[in-house]
Amino acid sequence: MGRSLSELMPGEKGRIAQVQGRRSIKRRILDMGLVPGSEIEMERYAPLGDPVEIKLKGYHLSLRKEEAENIILD
Repeated sequence: MGRSLSELMPGEKGRIAQVQGRRSIKRRILDMGLVPGSEIEMERYAPLGDPVEIKLKGYHLSLRKEEAENIILD
């Protein structure tokens, strides 16, 4: 299995393989457009590591670290 989004370093890219987690977390992630096959780029971590900022299809999104840990990359 691949690594989670929360393991990417700023500037690294990855492709989403699957979204895991509780139903509410999974639904929130999918509703933001973070679906399998999407390519994402880690932009930065907040000073305390939460939230993380990513780039998806030209848009900038902020995710809680818990959400990023549920996004598995290829």
